[in-house]
Amino acid sequence: MYGWTAVVSAALFAAAAGVLGVRPDLVLGAERWPHAWALGHRPAAAVTAARWVTDSGTGVWPYLLVVAAGLATGGPAARRLRVTGALAAFVVAAQLTRYGVMEAIARPRPDRAGWAAPASGFSFPSGHTTTSCLVAGVLCAVLAARLRPVAARWACAVVAGWAVAVGLSRVYLGVHWAGDVAGGWLFAVAWLSAARWWCDRCGVPRGRPAGSEPRVRR
Repeated sequence: MYGWTAVVSAALFAAAAGVLGVRPDLVLGAERWPHAWALGHRPAAAVTAARWVTDSGTGVWPYLLVVAAGLATGGPAARRLRVTGALAAFVVAAQLTRYGVMEAIARPRPDRAGWAAPASGFSFPSGHTTTSCLVAGVLCAVLAARLRPVAARWACAVVAGWAVAVGLSRVYLGVHWAGDVAGGWLFAVAWLSAARWWCDRCGVPRGRPAGSEPRVRR
């Protein structure tokens, strides 16, 4: 399943990137109406909340979450450090690839007059969206391995909700088109699914829920 998810997500992302590579200025009608709605519905409290949400998807905080996730995987300290390094390298590699695609396509952002938050660089795919989705995927993988099934489902729902909120905040604040956010989600899902497929194929252990380690009789 993960292999097909990776293939489909990557294909959709590549199709969008290919179109925008030829026409970086192309803005679809389905992208214009969320932007127009956001510009017309911005009470001060909502903008402040959106800025808090969007700030959680960039900078040092997402990477600290990745480190925390790696250290929480359990086992000997050396193993936890290796896992943490692998998770961090995975996220950094994805980000470097995303940055290369963004620079190659060079899609302009929406008109600066409509921005309700600072932004820099080109528009596709959204960096905040990609980062939060990648980190959410890493966190969910660790949570699923360390928590009981019911608790893991609830925790993953919260984490996924955060990633979705970060993406939506970029459109609400006027600094990205909806297609940029969709592209960030597709890009991240492709990377996460490919990584999960590779781990399953190579037999990488997923760990045990906390407290479920078998007892050793003495």
